[in-house]
Amino acid sequence: MAGKFNIDGDAIRQLAEILVETDLTEIEYESDSSRVRVARNVQMVATIPTTQAITASTLSTTAPAPTVETDFHSHPGAVKSPMVGMVYSAPEPGAAAFIKVGDTISIGQTLLIIEAMKVLNPIKALKAGKITHILFADAQPVEYGEPLLIVE
Repeated sequence: MAGKFNIDGDAIRQLAEILVETDLTEIEYESDSSRVRVARNVQMVATIPTTQAITASTLSTTAPAPTVETDFHSHPGAVKSPMVGMVYSAPEPGAAAFIKVGDTISIGQTLLIIEAMKVLNPIKALKAGKITHILFADAQPVEYGEPLLIVE
């Protein structure tokens, strides 16, 4: 394992504030000696794209795009949790995530890990495709049958 990682609480609070201000679900910051990822668990909604380009000047005056509730449970590309446990996006803390939105995956590729009863269970792709949604936050509990990501 690398040297001791010093946690900068102020930096993490600032990243968390950016998440709230920008309505993002996760943000990652990397410097020469460390990398910090802050994520929050939110209810997923799909947004309907608009044709108007958003610029810095229109961002504060433009109304938010309309949203539509999406039921990912019935989505044909949903990868659902096969067990109850803790979900992890990387093989170990500080390592790069197995996947990210936009990645093209192949059959048998490890997508994530679910820890159940102190056993790390790799969840592998059953079909090839492109990751369009990641529906879990790293190191959070998941339920059996809960949609974790969408592959199209």
